[in-house]
Amino acid sequence: MADLPAARVTACRVFSQVGIDYCGPFQLKTFSGTCRQIRKVYVCVFICFTVKAIHLEIVSDLTTEAFLAALKRFVVRRGRPIEIHSDNGRNFVGANNELRKILKALFRVRWKK
Repeated sequence: MADLPAARVTACRVFSQVGIDYCGPFQLKTFSGTCRQIRKVYVCVFICFTVKAIHLEIVSDLTTEAFLAALKRFVVRRGRPIEIHSDNGRNFVGANNELRKILKALFRVRWKK
């Protein structure tokens, strides 16, 4: 039997190594006064590789912007992960590109004292 990946057997804090995927769509009924509306929603699933805990975030669609909002809510609640594992979905690849642009711009900042 093969050895387990290092991310799954190395001691570290919870949600520092996570896997991300979507499930759905699900039907969600919303009520606004007398108006009833049925909307399609998805669930973004964050799985901790260390202790197999899960964190769920509801997202309105499969866009990069919706995923980045879910990732922001996750980081505020659980802390910044060290590694994120995902498939090559367009939203995940787009988020990776956006985060790289932000980091590149951040490190170009010239701090003056």
